[in-house]
Amino acid sequence: MNEPALEHLTVIDGTNTLSRRRFLNSVACGSLLAMGSPKIVQAAFSGFTAHKTLSLEHHHTGDTLKLTYYEHGRYIHDALKEASYFLRDYHNDAVHTVDTALLDQLYDVKLLLRVNKPFHIVSAYRSPGTNASLRRHSRGVARHSLHMQGRAVDIRMEGVSAKTIRDAAHTLQRGGVGYYPNSNFVHLDTGEIRTWHR
Repeated sequence: MNEPALEHLTVIDGTNTLSRRRFLNSVACGSLLAMGSPKIVQAAFSGFTAHKTLSLEHHHTGDTLKLTYYEHGRYIHDALKEASYFLRDYHNDAVHTVDTALLDQLYDVKLLLRVNKPFHIVSAYRSPGTNASLRRHSRGVARHSLHMQGRAVDIRMEGVSAKTIRDAAHTLQRGGVGYYPNSNFVHLDTGEIRTWHR
């Protein structure tokens, strides 16, 4: 196939049409993932994306959100505000600014999974009061949880096992990755690189 013909090539992925550049980038990232080097994969996901879009569904509120939060080399302020509200503490509607690195983690996990499905949000921002209340009922809640800083999220995805999500997130080697198979969710955060299983 010659170069001019490739210029107009589009590939349908669910409801999204991928441009030639984005298609070739996804093929390259898939090849790098197959090589098995987390550093190579991380390099493949750094910075060369024209836009970043996420689809989210909230497990507790039933809210859904599909938004492009990054475009033409910059984060979109209004989209980040919308994401922060969506990821609010559903117990009391308290809102905290979401860490853009956390959104990027979700986006890159989505690319690695090669699926076009929404992330189901189990928990995102937690106010200090909510975190303290949850700690009284569960030993698995950290006193200084990154959820209280808008830097953590607990997720699952319909039709994708928590183990598969965990493996994709672990491959990125960014932040914390907690695996909760009994509750069927994965914790992601933008803290130090570490993993755990509960």
